Amino acid sequence: MDELQTGSTYRTVLEELPDQEQQGVSLKAILREVVETAFMTLLIFLLVRLAFQNFRIEGHSMEANLHDGQFLIVNKLVYYVHPPERGDVVVFHSPANPKKDFIKRVVGLPGEEVDVVDGVVFIDGVRLDETYLSNSGNRSWGAEVVGDFEYFVMGDNRNNSSDSRSWGMLDGNAIIGKAWVSYWPLQYLGPVPHYTYAAVE
Repeated sequence: MDELQTGSTYRTVLEELPDQEQQGVSLKAILREVVETAFMTLLIFLLVRLAFQNFRIEGHSMEANLHDGQFLIVNKLVYYVHPPERGDVVVFHSPANPKKDFIKRVVGLPGEEVDVVDGVVFIDGVRLDETYLSNSGNRSWGAEVVGDFEYFVMGDNRNNSSDSRSWGMLDGNAIIGKAWVSYWPLQYLGPVPHYTYAAVE
């Protein structure tokens, strides 16, 4: 009787083995899917972090165009394609404290002579018509030539901005990227405006 039961059990194990193997294959396939999905998710996350960065404005140096507490997305790849242009709003490491990030507007480009007379900006002797400024201020600075791979940057709120007039030219290596999109508060949702400077005689 015992021999019969043992033989029956053995046959049962043999019959069930293919199903167990099939379940093992299914489990491996599921685990592989999970690992591949997790890897792709991590890869996409890292690529996004390399390409973009969020930034919160602190202070009023960019009023009345950008505001204290406003959240922006910074494009970190754009300057690998072409250098900063006049009018770009850039985020960069503070020259005084690299652990702190600033946001300003590019005004002077490499090789140009910048002169600020009673708040009016002159590039190579030509006045810039900065139509987006609500108050250009009355500070004077310069004249000085912007060095290679340097930029002269200023806040839009000219009377309340620590910028190139205070600490000199911005080293291009300190630039993180271009302020690209505003996403919070929702009332400012959309691309960060790019104002083209109009030179006037």
